[in-house]
Amino acid sequence: MAQTENKADFLIDARWLRAHRDDPDVIIVDTRSAKDYWAGHLAGARHLDPFPFHYYESDTHGTAEFKTQLEWIFSALGITTRKTVVFYEENSGMRAARCAWALEFMGHRGAKILDGGLGALFGERLVTEAHPVAPARFDGAPCDEAAASRPYIVERLGRLDVQLFDVRSDAEYYSERVRARRGGAIPGAYHLDWTEALDAAGRFKRASDLRATYEKLGLDAEAEIIPYCQGGYRAAHAYFALRLAGYPNVRNYWGSWAEWGNRDDVPIEHPRRPKQ
Repeated sequence: MAQTENKADFLIDARWLRAHRDDPDVIIVDTRSAKDYWAGHLAGARHLDPFPFHYYESDTHGTAEFKTQLEWIFSALGITTRKTVVFYEENSGMRAARCAWALEFMGHRGAKILDGGLGALFGERLVTEAHPVAPARFDGAPCDEAAASRPYIVERLGRLDVQLFDVRSDAEYYSERVRARRGGAIPGAYHLDWTEALDAAGRFKRASDLRATYEKLGLDAEAEIIPYCQGGYRAAHAYFALRLAGYPNVRNYWGSWAEWGNRDDVPIEHPRRPKQ
């Protein structure tokens, strides 16, 4: 059954896409792997797999390099701030969310996610050909309010008006699966696996359901929420899920545990899994 609750303007559905896909000011970007893209994609879709492109050092130098990288990527894709950009994958996953967040981080206000991804486009014909893309100088001004760096978080640890939100798997959070030099979590972080924001069809859950879940967890809509994961991809998904739920002040810690867990100069706690 289709969802009827109003959603944030960064989510679009199949009806919107079919009505606007041929608009000259709409760019569609497939964020799946190259293998999946060439096996079949939406006609006219450009391709960006975000996984090979990331930085983990979120200090001043690393952030500057990350911004330079993103500017180059979006320029190569022919994206400017005058275009509406729709990102999709198989569902409402972390790839599309990562790309949409990165575009917002770089100052573009027209980033969209196809809610449900290809799974929402019943009967849609996919193609295997692609046409050359004319590059354009990306003209966005970075929006630092969309991101949190390691120094930014260190300065705010323990503040009641800033909450950390760990959206890794339970195994990562409880150090049963360690993907950095050190296991653990950022002290005081709330935890919920990012996939809890998706419904059975792979779409974002209703805003009211997400809000109820986050409030029960202890997240305060008056606070600044900083989600993190391993590399800032699942956290990018939480960035949008929180905003959909009515949390206005959200920053993605894009360095995430790949940065924090590989340093000795930041605090770590070791949560214990509750006994069943």
